[in-house]
Amino acid sequence: MVESAVSMHRRQMLLLAGAPLAALGQTPPALKGDGQTDETAALQRWADTRAPDFRLPPGRFRITRPIEIRLDRAGPLALSGAEATLVMAGAGPALRITGTHKGTAGPSTVHEGVWRRERTPLIDGLEIVGAHPEAGGIRLEGTMQATFTRLVIRETRDAMVLTGRNRNVIVSECHIYNNRGPGILFDQLDLHQVNIANCHISYNRRGGIVIRGGQIRNLQIGSCDIEGNMDPEGPPAANVDIDTGAGAVREGAIIGCTLQHTKAAAGSANIRMVGQSAERAHRAGFFSIANNAFSDVGVNVHLRYARGVVIAGNTFWEGKDANVLVEYSSDIVLSANIMDRNPDYRDTESLGHVVFADCRDVAVRGLHMQTTLHAEAALVLRRCRRAEVSDTVLLNSQKAALLLDHSEGVRVSNCRMENDAGEFVALRVRGGRNNIVRGSLLAGTVDAEPGTATIER
Repeated sequence: MVESAVSMHRRQMLLLAGAPLAALGQTPPALKGDGQTDETAALQRWADTRAPDFRLPPGRFRITRPIEIRLDRAGPLALSGAEATLVMAGAGPALRITGTHKGTAGPSTVHEGVWRRERTPLIDGLEIVGAHPEAGGIRLEGTMQATFTRLVIRETRDAMVLTGRNRNVIVSECHIYNNRGPGILFDQLDLHQVNIANCHISYNRRGGIVIRGGQIRNLQIGSCDIEGNMDPEGPPAANVDIDTGAGAVREGAIIGCTLQHTKAAAGSANIRMVGQSAERAHRAGFFSIANNAFSDVGVNVHLRYARGVVIAGNTFWEGKDANVLVEYSSDIVLSANIMDRNPDYRDTESLGHVVFADCRDVAVRGLHMQTTLHAEAALVLRRCRRAEVSDTVLLNSQKAALLLDHSEGVRVSNCRMENDAGEFVALRVRGGRNNIVRGSLLAGTVDAEPGTATIER
C-alpha cells in the first residue's frame, strides 16, 4: 500500500523528534501476541514513553496487571488494534487511564498542559477479554474528551468504569457483552457530558449502564441495544440503573434504544431512576425518555424520587409488575405511548399497568393501553395531587380501566374506556376529593365513593 503524503510527513516529524518505534505504528520486538507470553512489561514500557499513536498488531496479548497510562507523562494517547485482543489474566482493569484535568467542560478551565499532553485520549478497535475473576476492562479518571470506539469488552468483572472527574466522554460503536458486573459503571463520577451511542450493551449481570452517586450533567444515550443486563440468580439490576445516592443526576436523554430482558430476574427494570428522597427529588431529573422499545422485565420504567421527566413516544410490552411505576415524584409527563399485548408474544401473565403513587403535578396525555390483565386497573393514581389525564384510551382492561385511589385534584377529560367483552368497571374512585371527570366515554360501570369526584358522563 502506498503511504499517504500526510502519513509520510507525520513519520518524518516523529523520527526527527526521536519518537520510539511504537509511535510510528511499528511493533516492538518484545511483543509476541501468542496469548501465552506475559506482555505486561513490554506494554507498560510503551505506556511510559511518549508514544502518541500505537497500533497493536494482530494477536492475543496476555497481561497480568493493569497497564497504567498516565497522560501527563506519556503525552496524547491513541491506541488501536483492529485484530488485537488484550487478555487480562490478573486483577484490576486491563487499561487504567489517568489524567490531571480538574476543570469543567468550559474552555477557560482547561489547563494548557491538558491540551498539549492529555487531550482526547483515543481507544479504538480493541478487544479486551477477562481471564481472571477480578479482571476489568477500562478504568478512566481525570480526563478531557476521552473517546472510545469500536471496542469489544467481554468476560470481565466491570467492563468500563468512569470515576473521579471526567469531561466530554464519547462511547460509540462498542460491544459491551457478557461481563460479570456492570457494563458501563459511573462510580461516584463528576462528569459533564457523556454520549453513549450506537452500542450493544448486553448480558452484563449487574446492570447495563449503571450510575452510583456522583454529580452528573448531560447524559445522552441513543440508538443502543441494551438488553439482558441482570442475573436471574443475582441482586436486582436494570438495563439503565441510575441511583443518585447523595449526589445528583440531571439533564439527560435516553432516545431510540431497545431495552429488554429479563422478567425472570427479581427486581429487574429497563430504566430505573432513584433520587435522594421525597424532599430532595429535584436531584434526579430533567430527563427525556423517548422513542424507545421496552419489554420483558419486572418494570419497564421505574422512577422514584424524581422531578422533571418526560416519557414520550415509546412502545411498551411485557412489564411483569408494571409498564411504568412512578413513586414520590413530581412534574412527570407521560405522553403518546402505546402499551399493547400483541397476541404473537403469547404473554398472559404480565400486569402491564401504569401506577403513579404519592406523586404530584403529573400529566398523562395520549396514552393508549390495550388488554391490561390481572392488575387492579390499567391506570392507577394513588395518593396523587394535581394530575391531568386526557386524550387517553384504555381498552379491554380485565378489572378496571382507571383507578383514582385517595387522590386529590385529578382532572380526567376526553378519554375513552371500553371493553369488547361487555360489562366492566370503567372508573373506580376510592377516597380523595376535588376530582373531576368530564367529556369522556365511560363505556362501563362507574364505582365512586360519595364526595370523592364530580363525574359527568
